[in-house]
Amino acid sequence: MKKKEARREILKGELVSLLPRLRRFARSLARDLEMADDLVQEACERALGRLGQFQEGTRFDSWLYRIIHTRWIDWVRKGKIQSDHLAVVSSKIRSEAAEADSTIRLDRALDLKRALKTLPEEHLAAIMLVCVEGNSYAEAAEIMGVPPGTVASRVARARTVLGRIIFHRQQHVQRSSRNV
Repeated sequence: MKKKEARREILKGELVSLLPRLRRFARSLARDLEMADDLVQEACERALGRLGQFQEGTRFDSWLYRIIHTRWIDWVRKGKIQSDHLAVVSSKIRSEAAEADSTIRLDRALDLKRALKTLPEEHLAAIMLVCVEGNSYAEAAEIMGVPPGTVASRVARARTVLGRIIFHRQQHVQRSSRNV
């Protein structure tokens, strides 16, 4: 019995250390800080209540991402998420971006945030899990409940869209600066 309790305490500590990454992933889905925090809190409560279901030998972070992703899908299906809420960039994100140490970095960060907002949810989740969180395609596929090939194609499509949007934005900025 003591071994189970020790394992639970280790997993709880791991969960706490993963909170920044979980929040980042939740923010990418919710696109709103408060909603992301609610999503992480709900997912953590669910995980803590089901620690006994975690399979030894698998990645704990992947299991938690899967819970967040599943909870998000549940929220969307239940109508808890309003589409107009997804399109708004919170003023807090803007103020965080405004603290960037250079105008170029700020512009690029804002361009990327705007570009990320244009992605469908499934493409956004795939690119965040693979490119930001560092999961393999297989791990992201397990988290999202789709085949690895689907994750690969979603990441490829997301990269293409992001590249086009950022390229066109840079072209526009360059043309504007020449006309000044």
